[in-house]
Amino acid sequence: MPSTSVPGLPAVKRTKDQAMHIGARLEDRIHSYRMNAARKHGGVQTVLSFTGYGSTSWVRVLGRVVVAKPGKLSAPSGGSAQALRDGVRGWRNFISPPVNDAVVCIEVGEEKHLVTADRGGVIDVVIPVSLAPGWQSVTLRPEAEPDAASVASPVYIVDPAAKTGVISDIDDTIMVTALPRPLLAAWNTFVLDEHARTPTPGMAVLMDRLVRENDGGPVFYLSTGAWNVASTLTRFITRNLYPAGPLLLTDWGPTRDRWFRSGPEHKRTQLERLAREFPDISWLLIGDNGQHDEAIYADFSRTHPGNVRAVAIRELSPSEAVLAGGRSSGPGAPPRDIPWIYAPDGAGMSRQLMEKGLLPDAG
Repeated sequence: MPSTSVPGLPAVKRTKDQAMHIGARLEDRIHSYRMNAARKHGGVQTVLSFTGYGSTSWVRVLGRVVVAKPGKLSAPSGGSAQALRDGVRGWRNFISPPVNDAVVCIEVGEEKHLVTADRGGVIDVVIPVSLAPGWQSVTLRPEAEPDAASVASPVYIVDPAAKTGVISDIDDTIMVTALPRPLLAAWNTFVLDEHARTPTPGMAVLMDRLVRENDGGPVFYLSTGAWNVASTLTRFITRNLYPAGPLLLTDWGPTRDRWFRSGPEHKRTQLERLAREFPDISWLLIGDNGQHDEAIYADFSRTHPGNVRAVAIRELSPSEAVLAGGRSSGPGAPPRDIPWIYAPDGAGMSRQLMEKGLLPDAG
């Protein structure tokens, strides 16, 4: 887990685990080799900022530190990186090597916090703040590059009065895919850019209505996708007029005790975390019936019935279900007082939510 620090004091580094898994040790060596090679070609530590979130007293800052040529992947506030101007296919996100245990300075107003990224260069820290509800901004700068410009990172501060929020899956939920599940992650990650991804019909309209009807309520996009494609997914969300919101992604590859991370476990962990962070919010959970969403949402509904307003599942078409490896076995027996709806698109979900009194009539 990345460390944080008291402003003005040196960053505290995490204790090294001598029993680290062989896969993690191998990955670290590869990262080190790639990082040194990139530096020889003019690369410098570069911070990629992702959308964060928090309350009026704390904020979760998300980002990633990689080695890249100046201006290639990030730019100071108000500018745009060359990669974003040119349009980048997914595989280019994996070219720049991450910086293990990079120290980053986070500035919130006049306060500075030194934090340490994890093995994969991912910044995921919670720091104390005093910010007003709504969209705010913090700045990040690699401590090892004194001349590097600070990079702005948007953060959404949830209104203490908010009672309803939205958590949505991405693949096959807000984004239509048409590939066999084993190839989906690789194709979306390494080949496509956001222009080639297709939004699910009616979903952007539905989510926009949900946000407008629940002013101040947060929107989160929960996915098993890698942090490498966070920028691509953010541009897809923006281009297709989905509400802005933090992405809760994961980091591919070995962990300290296993070869591969668990996608379903990542989703369960993030749902549990949001329930702890915002105990007064009741969530509308949106997913699809082609993977594990039904079971994950059902489990969360049983353990946190007061934190679930409703569950909306996108029904895959027969061809989509075949490509997804079949439909899930269903939610089991979730609490009876939590509405569950099924529809193939956003219009169908909107209609059923209106019928259940969970969304006002559009007319």
